[in-house]
Amino acid sequence: MNISQAVIDFADLAIKLGAYEVADRIYLQNLILALIGEDDLAENLQPSGNDDSLTLSDFLCAVAKANGQFDEITANEDIFQAKLMNFLTPTPAHVNRRFKEKYAQSPKAATDYFFDLSKKNDYIKTRAIAKNEHFYSASPYGELEITINLSKPEKDPKQIAAEKNAVQSSYPKCLLCIENEGYAGRLNHPARTNHRIVQLDLAGETWGFQYSPYAYFNEHSIILAEKHSPMKISQVTFAHLLAIVDSLPTYFAGSNADLPIVGGSILSHDHYQAGRHDFPMAKAELKGQFVIPTFPTVGAGIVNWPMSVIRLTADNRQDLVAASTFILEKWQQYTDETVEIVARTADGIPHHTITPIARRRGADFEIDLVLRDNNTSEQHPDGIFHPHSDVQHIKRENIGLIEVMGLAILPGRLKTELEEVKRYILGEADTVAAYHQPWAEALKQGYQNEAIDTYMQAALGHVFLTVLEHAGVFKDTLDGNAAFARFIAELGAV
Repeated sequence: MNISQAVIDFADLAIKLGAYEVADRIYLQNLILALIGEDDLAENLQPSGNDDSLTLSDFLCAVAKANGQFDEITANEDIFQAKLMNFLTPTPAHVNRRFKEKYAQSPKAATDYFFDLSKKNDYIKTRAIAKNEHFYSASPYGELEITINLSKPEKDPKQIAAEKNAVQSSYPKCLLCIENEGYAGRLNHPARTNHRIVQLDLAGETWGFQYSPYAYFNEHSIILAEKHSPMKISQVTFAHLLAIVDSLPTYFAGSNADLPIVGGSILSHDHYQAGRHDFPMAKAELKGQFVIPTFPTVGAGIVNWPMSVIRLTADNRQDLVAASTFILEKWQQYTDETVEIVARTADGIPHHTITPIARRRGADFEIDLVLRDNNTSEQHPDGIFHPHSDVQHIKRENIGLIEVMGLAILPGRLKTELEEVKRYILGEADTVAAYHQPWAEALKQGYQNEAIDTYMQAALGHVFLTVLEHAGVFKDTLDGNAAFARFIAELGAV
């Protein structure tokens, strides 16, 4: 590829995406030249029509690297590439105006615009995401989704060494703060020059809407609070989630729980997740229905799911918010020691919360309330309703919102480890990692010469199902159904 042609094509793409105007062309080409360390542009060249932003940026980055514009450390290359992609990205004000213009056509037109821009400017790391392994596994509750997460790059040794001496900073306070928009990045904080946030009005409050760089599902987005404040599940949470799906009816919206062990990976900044994806839990049917007399307009039922889930449906958002808040407050105070469910320990620390998920069903609103408990015990020091030790060789991280809905996010280490387990099952290896040994031995004993990949996928699906059952407060007990019924009775349900 010719350097001059690449510069001209990249500038032309920036104009097409609305980041610059036609009158800015020469100015923009000179900015690109300066950034990549070049000072000459061939005459009489016209745009070739090449609008592959990733190929063009890769080429221009290679030119810049050869010209010494950044060193070998991966983080510095990422910082440079974000600066280059920023040329393709309109200003925050422009993006917000364009989003509103598209929204006037339809909410889908608005999200399609923003999603497409976030892919073209490489904020969404589409090539890295494509490395993830994904498959489905049958279960008594429908098909579960399994992903082995290979998208997030590991830090190279040079970067780790450089980070040791990097200047420490508390700005931005975390990866979700709005101050990340346009932030250049540093060795110990990712580049966000090409990052944009759309403002959303949620129940009279302004929140930020962005896409996730390393998406786990289609149009994986994050809605974040303007202020850096901790996660909290409350009446306001339910109102916000229902406002999101009212504004973006093709998206679901959910929140991680707000307590350690059962919460997500970032509890320090209040945020929700949303997207255009039909999760396995959303497809699950009710296994029983009931009526809460206090809320006669709200349909209620227990979802046929390995965790403990109450589903509420109504055509009125306010009624759903009120019913959800009622259930949350009942659950926060509920104790049933016969199944190790304790609302508060002697020191007064609360242990009960909810993982909520909202969606539209035609004219109706629907919200799933997943009951969570973060107590620990001598037998289960990591959490009574957390993946137990027998499955932690596969999954030991918190069971957050995405897993709750039936999509397992398994660590990248399994890519190579599972190959070793396959070889062990097939008799091509004598040992596996010690923490996989009991599982691998059991799989070897049960193997019937079927396709090994299919066999392993089913085995992983079974492990994930077990993980979900461990996290279900009324599931991993002999008295599960009766115990759940006792809690439903506490709601005054009939």
